[in-house]
Amino acid sequence: MASVRVLLPKIKASALRAPGLRQACLFSTTSVTQRRSAPPNLIINFVPQQQAWIVERFGRYLKTLQPGLNILIPIVDQIKYVQSLKENAIDIPSQSAITLDNVTLHLDGVLYYRVMDPYKTSYGVEDAEYAVVMLAQTTMRSELGKIKLDSVFQERENLNHMIVEAINHAAEAWGIRCMRYEIRDIALPTKVKEAMQMQVEAERKKRANILDSEGAKQSAINRAEGLRQSTILASEAVRIEQVNRAKGEAVAILAKAQARAQALNTLGAAIGRQNGDKAASLAVAEQYVAAFSQLARTTNTLILPEKTGDISSMVSQVCCVCDV
Repeated sequence: MASVRVLLPKIKASALRAPGLRQACLFSTTSVTQRRSAPPNLIINFVPQQQAWIVERFGRYLKTLQPGLNILIPIVDQIKYVQSLKENAIDIPSQSAITLDNVTLHLDGVLYYRVMDPYKTSYGVEDAEYAVVMLAQTTMRSELGKIKLDSVFQERENLNHMIVEAINHAAEAWGIRCMRYEIRDIALPTKVKEAMQMQVEAERKKRANILDSEGAKQSAINRAEGLRQSTILASEAVRIEQVNRAKGEAVAILAKAQARAQALNTLGAAIGRQNGDKAASLAVAEQYVAAFSQLARTTNTLILPEKTGDISSMVSQVCCVCDV
């Protein structure tokens, strides 16, 4: 602790005003204090659970005390380091990083780590926590330099995973294992935020226009399909109506023809009987009178027989035609 206090006054006051250096100095002071706060050798020592005590004899590593009762030789044996085996969380200070498309970001995070080998943690590095924090910051800057700004938010989970792998690869010699790393906050420049907001609004307007055009297209297709179906149904109705009318007319003509043929047969049979010719003359006379009464009703041109008043001669002429 004394060595740290001796070194700090040598740093210029202007340099201490820098936030990154000030945080590093404070972090270094705190970590050194925690690392050197080893308990004295009481001969009978009780090691708490989830702790490991590093013991030196004559300045040389002797053994690692496990939780429970441990007996040491006074003066000769010295408890040099105390390592916690619990999972620890470290705040990664905010730092600036430049993406692949030259956008400056400010990021901070949280690192979770655990001491796996107390011996390596004590003798493999001077200050394990400080080394892990520095490694996390440099790894974050390195990984962010490989991706573009648009991919930072999409690949946030992959970025955390890559940082953890890089830390574990380097911290294996320190006896430390990084459990996970989480980017806590990403601060963007004001102009970049405004540009991203404009991009989002433009994208939303684009999607809205596309949806409107798709709706208009589908509506036009539906109207055309409806008109086509209605035209087809109307033509089918007209065709069915014409077919039905033609069938009806054919049936009617056939029925009339059959009725006419039956009437002629009946008439012929009646004429061949006794007094049949008189009955036929009477029928023809009735038709003549009926037809003569309709003359000059539809046109001014008339064709009259020579003797319009002599009905008997007219009937005798018709009967002669029938005999022929």
